[in-house]
Amino acid sequence: TAPAHSMFSMLLAASAARGAYTARPSVARHVSRATCKSPVIATATASVDVSHLGAVLRTEFPALDQTVYDERPLVYLDSAATSQKPWTVLRAMETYYERDNANVHRGAHALSARATDAYEAARDAVARLVRAPSRREIVFTRGATEAINLVAATWGTQNVAAGDEIVITVAEHHANIVPWQLLAQRVGATVRFARLDAATGGVDVEHLLSLIGPRTKLVAFAHVSNVLGSIAPVRRIADAAAAVGARTLLDACQSVPHMPIDVAELGVDFLVASAHKMCGPTGIGFLWGKLELLESMPPYQSGGEMIDEVTVDGSTFAPPPGRFEAGTPAIAEAVGLRAAVEFLEGLGLEAVEGYEMQLGAYLHERLSALPGVRVLGPPAGVPRAALATFTVDGVHANDLATFVDQDGIAIRAGHHCAQPLHAALGLTSSARASLYCYSTQKEVDTLVESIAATQRLFAGMMSE
Repeated sequence: TAPAHSMFSMLLAASAARGAYTARPSVARHVSRATCKSPVIATATASVDVSHLGAVLRTEFPALDQTVYDERPLVYLDSAATSQKPWTVLRAMETYYERDNANVHRGAHALSARATDAYEAARDAVARLVRAPSRREIVFTRGATEAINLVAATWGTQNVAAGDEIVITVAEHHANIVPWQLLAQRVGATVRFARLDAATGGVDVEHLLSLIGPRTKLVAFAHVSNVLGSIAPVRRIADAAAAVGARTLLDACQSVPHMPIDVAELGVDFLVASAHKMCGPTGIGFLWGKLELLESMPPYQSGGEMIDEVTVDGSTFAPPPGRFEAGTPAIAEAVGLRAAVEFLEGLGLEAVEGYEMQLGAYLHERLSALPGVRVLGPPAGVPRAALATFTVDGVHANDLATFVDQDGIAIRAGHHCAQPLHAALGLTSSARASLYCYSTQKEVDTLVESIAATQRLFAGMMSE
């Protein structure tokens, strides 16, 4: 049953009454009221405007409440690289280490039982988040990169052979390119790249579909481009792959944190994401895979936890997901991931998506209005993620990032782990400002003012 009120409405309703909060029962054991400045509110009845979401959430993220350099307020616009973490996530991990720290799955004592419950509750939370049919379809990994490598090393080695083809796009993150290149080199397969479409500012979907044929074994692509902000028509691509018997892997690092996800509706076979981009800790992510595929795949790593029985004559292996989780897992990180999922569920990902669409459009509009600024990706009016990658005439991206940093503004500069994409655009680097649920319109204005000031500075230097 959906909650009567989103976390956002609770926060806004109580914004004038700080200190009167109590934790929701579902997260109460993770939050220390003595140390958490702003735990989740239990009840409220306000009807609110989603346009205020970022401002309301500021106090939930302690890292945002700081100044840098000459007492300049931090403006954090690098959330596509990693998100900031709310109090509930920090306190959940702290509480685990203070009270429940033990190894999981192989202890009969109270702490081990609590640690195991907490770890497996994180699996339930992730399964719920992506609407997985079974909790056994969620495999914890170190992040999306390891999840892709897991699929390449197991399913890929079993199913891709000489003469086969793997279809990806030039817009992919390196983590969704290099593992397939290495697999292709090992087995004699070919990696084919879909090009960009200048008209849409994203991947040329028609070209991608034309590459899918009888030799295709896998189609791997990003749901949302971490550079262009373009959103892929996932179901259309997945259906085209299925029609020729190919499998699909979806890089959902830039979608799971920002919009509702339903793996059945998407129609893909594998999906990967990282916790640190969705308010959770670094060092953990997950692979979702259809259970019948996971059951057919061999182990990725070997050791403790992933076995069924070990004898001097050989070993048998646990069923998924344990088969793919060798050794002591990232228990505290899983606890933090669960808290992050519950935080996002409390906000309502529909509200997050709606807010970010508004703010992302504003970012695109303000940057596009600056003379000499070229914003990459879909044009105005086309749905896109709340990020903008751009170039500034006469100012190298690294210089721009350095100068706006002096104003307290954190953006990213470089190739964003997408060198083939930059090569296709005739670029070697670009700057990127990326937003999240805690970002505000005022921060966008601050960025634009700083870019304009940097342009004036460089223009003056060139004229001397």
